[in-house]
Amino acid sequence: QVQLVESGGGSVQAGGSLRLSCEVSGYLFGARCMAWFRQDSTLVREGIATISRDIGATYVDSVKGRFTISVDNNKNTLYLQMNSLRPDDTATYFCAADRRWGCHYSDSLVRFEYWGQGTQVTVSS
Repeated sequence: QVQLVESGGGSVQAGGSLRLSCEVSGYLFGARCMAWFRQDSTLVREGIATISRDIGATYVDSVKGRFTISVDNNKNTLYLQMNSLRPDDTATYFCAADRRWGCHYSDSLVRFEYWGQGTQVTVSS
């Protein structure tokens, strides 16, 4: 059974940093696309970053230059380094995985087969 488990969320002041982790367990057939989504108080789940070997990393404009997505295949872990955090980054962050190639942050959440449970990030001004 495939499981994705996020960690690393918390509360931070504006300008601070956090690193989110997403550990993948179970046989994922080599997930070809990994992604981070976030869901704020409006309950809209937005794709913010993806990573795949064929396309590399993609980012939504609002996080570009501040967030970095990466993956450690030896540890089966996906990361999201978040710097220069702002209050509007406050949300629940989810990792997701898909076995197909070619993902982009604008892809619909319905293409992703596997999801974590989410981790809360709160940024205060």
